[in-house]
Amino acid sequence: MSWQRGTLADFFGDNVVYRNMEPQNAHIRGLTAVWAELGLEGPAVPRKTTPQYALVLRRFMREAQALRGLPPLERALFIGDTAMNDGVAARNMGQHLPMRGFIGAERLGEAPAITRDGDLMLANRWAALADFGAWAASEGFSGDERTALLIDLDKTSLGARGRNDRVIDAARVAAVKRTLTTALGDRFDEARFLAVYDWLNQPAYHPFTADNQDYLAYICLMVEAGIFEVERLRVELAACSIQTLEQFCAACEERREQMPLPLREAQDQLLAGCAAQDPTPFKTFRRVEYCETVACMDVLPDEASASEVLASEIVITAEVASFAQLMRERGALVFGISDKPDEASIPTAEDAANGLRPIHRTTMKIYGAEIS
Repeated sequence: MSWQRGTLADFFGDNVVYRNMEPQNAHIRGLTAVWAELGLEGPAVPRKTTPQYALVLRRFMREAQALRGLPPLERALFIGDTAMNDGVAARNMGQHLPMRGFIGAERLGEAPAITRDGDLMLANRWAALADFGAWAASEGFSGDERTALLIDLDKTSLGARGRNDRVIDAARVAAVKRTLTTALGDRFDEARFLAVYDWLNQPAYHPFTADNQDYLAYICLMVEAGIFEVERLRVELAACSIQTLEQFCAACEERREQMPLPLREAQDQLLAGCAAQDPTPFKTFRRVEYCETVACMDVLPDEASASEVLASEIVITAEVASFAQLMRERGALVFGISDKPDEASIPTAEDAANGLRPIHRTTMKIYGAEIS
């Protein structure tokens, strides 16, 4: 088949903010510059589901709108893929601007369904974005110069949930494996690693891992290296004698003399990151994740089938891209948000010199049904 290609920047430009909340648009001041003006206690990066995140994001949108030379924004549309995270983020934004939101996924094993939950529409088909557009218009949100359209990146704009999201997850797991292999060499046992990773990478252990892949990669590294034995971890988690990463990190520090240099470097990164309340403390892993992620973008030829591409490449969601283009043509401010760390989204200077681009400027194939 003949594949259409594009980038997220085709509709976002550089109006994109990754986890560190430092916009890619150099003309918009980031969190480190505005936190005091917003009355925040410090420059610590807020999580996506907090009111502080919406407060900072609202500031970015206001500055982006001013750069367009247009009157202040009066309303917002929001597109995401999870009712838990994106739904909460949308409703927090609704505290600042009237908002209508869409939470989508592709669940082909179910009959097409659309439900309403207050200001949110939830659907099990990405094509339902057409229904969302009609509903939003009937509510006075047809899209104009005073409307902001906020769109999640991972598993929404690209790697659509239920259709193509497993490739994003596979790239992340590949990055963890590559990080551990680099640190441990022949001592790395993939089956043993996957058993620990799959055990901890579930909601029951989020109080310990904080649903943070940096934490999980570090934990797996120390367990795989034998610095913290897996059986001891099972016992201590069950007994609640270890409940936080900080406690785990401190226990590993007691065995520092047994760590070869790569492990000590990882240990130092985690200690420093935890002390600084950095949500991305294992930066070595995240830089590998960036490389693994862009390596899954537009690698197969035009002759590849849809099933082949969706199984091995990260693609742009045509429904989201076309809806964004439609709103942009009507004058709306289109802004992309991502909880993916900057280190996993933006190339280093060396990578950039070799031709790599930020994720939102990396070419991908486009798949899905366009919204008109």
